[in-house]
Amino acid sequence: MNINNLGLELTWTGKAAAQRVARQTPFHALEPVSSHGIPGSGNVLVQGDNLLALKSLMPFYKGQVKCIFIDPPYNTGSAFEHYDDKLQHSQWLCMMLPRLELLKDLLAMDGSIWVTIDDNEGHYLKVLMDEVFGRDNFVANVVWQKKYAGTNDSKYLSDIHDHVLVYAKTKSNWKPNLLLRSDELNAKYTNPDNDSRGAWNSTNLSVKTFSEKNYYPIVGPTGNEFYPPPTRCWVVSKEKYQELLADKRIWFGGKGDSRPYKKTFLSEVQQGTVPLTLWLHSDAGHNIEAKGELRKLFPNSDDLFATPKPERLLQRILHIATNPQDLVLDSFLGSGTTAAVAHKMNRRWIGIEMGDHAHTHCLPRLTKVIAGEQGGISAAVGWTGGGGFQFMRLGPAILTAQRRIAPDISFAALAALVWHLHTGQPADHAMTTALLGVHEGTACYLIYNGILGDIRPEAGNVLTESVYRHLMSLHPHAGPCVVYGEATLMGPARRAALGLVFKQWPYDLKQIQTGAAL
Repeated sequence: MNINNLGLELTWTGKAAAQRVARQTPFHALEPVSSHGIPGSGNVLVQGDNLLALKSLMPFYKGQVKCIFIDPPYNTGSAFEHYDDKLQHSQWLCMMLPRLELLKDLLAMDGSIWVTIDDNEGHYLKVLMDEVFGRDNFVANVVWQKKYAGTNDSKYLSDIHDHVLVYAKTKSNWKPNLLLRSDELNAKYTNPDNDSRGAWNSTNLSVKTFSEKNYYPIVGPTGNEFYPPPTRCWVVSKEKYQELLADKRIWFGGKGDSRPYKKTFLSEVQQGTVPLTLWLHSDAGHNIEAKGELRKLFPNSDDLFATPKPERLLQRILHIATNPQDLVLDSFLGSGTTAAVAHKMNRRWIGIEMGDHAHTHCLPRLTKVIAGEQGGISAAVGWTGGGGFQFMRLGPAILTAQRRIAPDISFAALAALVWHLHTGQPADHAMTTALLGVHEGTACYLIYNGILGDIRPEAGNVLTESVYRHLMSLHPHAGPCVVYGEATLMGPARRAALGLVFKQWPYDLKQIQTGAAL
């Protein structure tokens, strides 16, 4: 895989195998464990390995996620309690590559991904993300001041920053939001002459780019004559100046005897600022602040996550990258910060966390958010509680290594997978009937698990003439169709005459799953 067609490639031991992992990872069922708060809120907390969970989300969310934030293990060699953060360099890259490939597939065409990292792997991650997302889709390397002070016992230089690598799925489609104007910026706008149009700021009326027609004298209210400074000219023509003067947009000072300036009204300026690539801790929080937020949430716990991110950092990212009701995903959820902030900001969210940490930390934190906890950004966004989420665990693989459908797989789980593998699209509705949908004029049916009443050949998983007639009576379609079933007793000539294509599960599903497209 070349970087932007330059003939450059990041290589490491095990890369070839890592490039096959995402395609070969099996789809697993997602099993509901409990519901919290208001049902149907669309928020999901998943406990399980994030590679398997990401693949299992694909039938439901491919191309639907507006913003992905991940804080993966930094591979520093330090002792991380909840992640293996002592991977060798090549192993770390092998871990990241298939996850980034799946995250890219989940990302919407106008979406973006934000990844925090430090200098140990940051520059390798940049090149790896160039390969996965395309170098042309690189947006920025944000430098975040994670500490408010350096340490004098550092052996070399005191490290006080992390990187946040930002990529768009398709850069031309991505439109970031402006940051809110600060009180400091707005304080520059006053109204000393009581102009009815409100507060304004005086701006220079001259410009460096010289134009002969814009070089002319201006006479002030007291008779003083003004010319542009040497080598400069006025920013407007003489005719435009007269229009500004008539509109009372020229300021000569309180006594009317100073050089002319143009009045720019606060109501007319861009109501926001373009985000910078340097985020100071005063604006985006720091590590000590993040740990303090966790201590308030879990005052009696001795098992706090080692490297949490402050809520203000996630608030800034989600403000720039999303709007209310957009879908946010964090597959290294950690202490649950991304989901908590997304919830408070009225975004939908999916969080993935492995091991008991999902149950012991993420679950109680998010239930406290629903109840209206007042830590972190709650006061800033006016959070008082509400909403809900579903807690789910990663279940068994839907298709076993023995080319069978795993026992107890529900119709809805298999149906979503069939639809996704058949169309390449996510299931955008609950799969509760044998007709899964119509794609490009072709109806897609699944007969499985007694969806038609029982499991006998004449009315169940085997496609027969009577099953076909019953299927059409329930869900008629005047056009070609594809039927997925356990077997068929209808001959090829009869199927061809009906415009029907039969696909046998699990064998045809297995072939599609391991194909190049997925």
